[in-house]
Amino acid sequence: MALKRSFWPGIIVGFVVMVLLGSLPVLGPVIGGLIAGIIARGGAFGGATAGFSSGLISAVIFSFLKVIGGGLPFGTPEFVPALAIGLYVIVLVLYFGIFGFLGGLIAGAIVK
Repeated sequence: MALKRSFWPGIIVGFVVMVLLGSLPVLGPVIGGLIAGIIARGGAFGGATAGFSSGLISAVIFSFLKVIGGGLPFGTPEFVPALAIGLYVIVLVLYFGIFGFLGGLIAGAIVK
């Protein structure tokens, strides 16, 4: 798949929408993936790729903010908090990535 000029703007706009609608469970990532897929205009596969990519970027940003904003217990390196943060990151990647993928897949199939 050749990356078109609208692929990266689709990812960025999808990421921004996911961040803005992050308080809406499931709908935020799906709507962000839909918008990323519509802007990317690469068919079902291109839309799904754009939605998944914007979901991964959102997961990285959300997990970073969680760690910096209070997830790390005052700098004490212990096994349980580190394990909890690692599991939290995995869950976020799955949450944002999968729902962004589904939204992008739907949008790419509809737009093409």
